[in-house]
Order: sequence, then structure tokens, then C-alpha cells
Amino acid sequence: MRLIHRLTPAGPRAAALCSVDGVEHFVDLQQANPQLPATVDELLHNGAELLPMAAAAAASSRPERLGDAKLGPPVLAPQKILCVGLNYADHAAETGAVVGDEPVIFNKFPTALRGPGDAIELPPESEQVDFEAELVVAIGRACRRVSRGDALDCVAGYACGHDVSARDWQKGKPGKQWLLGKSFDSFAPLGPWLATRDEIAEPGNLPIQMRLNGQVMQQSNTNQLIFPIDYLVSYLSHVCTLLPGDLIYTGTPPGVGMARTPPVFMQPGDVAEVEIAGLGVLRNPVVAAANS
Repeated sequence: MRLIHRLTPAGPRAAALCSVDGVEHFVDLQQANPQLPATVDELLHNGAELLPMAAAAAASSRPERLGDAKLGPPVLAPQKILCVGLNYADHAAETGAVVGDEPVIFNKFPTALRGPGDAIELPPESEQVDFEAELVVAIGRACRRVSRGDALDCVAGYACGHDVSARDWQKGKPGKQWLLGKSFDSFAPLGPWLATRDEIAEPGNLPIQMRLNGQVMQQSNTNQLIFPIDYLVSYLSHVCTLLPGDLIYTGTPPGVGMARTPPVFMQPGDVAEVEIAGLGVLRNPVVAAANS
């Protein structure tokens, strides 16, 4: 399934996407089966039981045309947003970084999360806001110290993500403020949908692209991941219990703004697009954040 949140006057509603004659349609899952919850988050918290029920409801119901419905992030309230730095071989080479035997891990505050079409807000505190296209993994089952062999069984699905980064905070502040430089409000766009694991046969072999105002800035393939998804899920689960709805931003390919000559940082009026094969296009306008 491709799962979305439609934003309605009654609140966010979980829906399954389907294409009819090349046009996007949806099935409201709770409307199709009142035993199903209203949000994708609740589906993930009961995934083993409810995801098959949701798939059956979507398959047996008449879809409605999606039109220009406003969408929220496909996961609304992750407890954790975990991120991986320098995880593409071609990006590590671009930055001249030496890759170690273990991944670089940081995190974002959940208040950074935004959906498709939501604005990326450039804070007045930063003059170097960069773009980073990323494949995002959503956890579907609680796991602690899971083996690599069992790690993918804990994954609910995949989505496009954008790891927006204030480089002057990440690199230039005392102690290098990775957490704060990555966690300004709106710095974690996600969407447009969450593709369940069965939809993506090879998450380790997906073309990925970042466009800024239509110009391709980053282009690679997830086969360049230094630490693959099963490794990351297992590695992180040995530190903290991963919970349904937790998100893992898996790293970015080469072409980021700070590595260009001259550097390219996002400006008000820009439009950022992340596209990953099978996961759609995550499109977000860029605006100046208000001072208050």
C-alpha cells in the first residue's frame, strides 16, 4: 500500500492511494472498515494485525479522486527521528571525509517534521540552509537488539525525506551543533506517501534525486549506502528500543550545497523536490521564517 494522511476539517485521515487511469485516487481506510484507526500512526502501532486488514479494505472499496487534497506527513508523531551522516560512498568522497567502521548518528526534534507542500522555513538565525535528499525508513514493530537477519521484519515502509541542515550551526557553532542545526522547525519534510515494505522490493537499489527550482542538484542510487538499512536498524536497536512510527533518515548523496563552488544554499522563493523511485516526489516551497 501507499499510505497518506489527508488533512480534513475532522483531522488527519489515513488513506490508501491507488491510480485509476493514471489519476491518483484514495480510499479512506476507517470509512472502508470502521475497525481501522483514523491515522497511519495508529496503524503502525498495531501493524501486524491492522496493516493486512487495511490492505483488504483498500482493495475492496471504491476509491475517490484525490484531487488537490492537502496532505500531511505520512507519519504524524514519531517518537524519534534518527539520522545517519556520511552514508553514501559518493557523498563521503565529495566531502573528503574518512568513513569509519560505524555510522555517524544524530537526530532531529519531532517538531521539525513537515508534510508535502508545507514550507521549509529559513530561520533568521542561519544564513547557510542546505538541502539533503534522503530515503526514510519507518519502523513498524518495536525492536530491541534485533539481528541484521531480522531487522527488515521490523520495517513498516519507506518514504522520501529531506534532511534540511543549517550548516553554519552544524559546522560553525561551538562543539558543532548537529542537533540544533538539523532541528529548526520545518527541517524534516516527509512524504508524499509511505510505501509499505511489500511495495519496495529492493530499497537498497533506488534512484534518488534532489532538484532545486527544477535543477538537478543531487543524483545517485541507494546502492551507494555504506551502511544498508538492515545494518542501521540492527545497530540503532542495540542502543535504543525502536518503536512503531520511529523514522530513520538514512543519509544523503553527493551534490549538497555546501560542497559546491561557490556554495549554494536555499533562498526564499525556491522550490525543493526530492524524488525516489517508487516513493513519489516530495515538493516543498522555501520561505523566510517569521521572527516571532
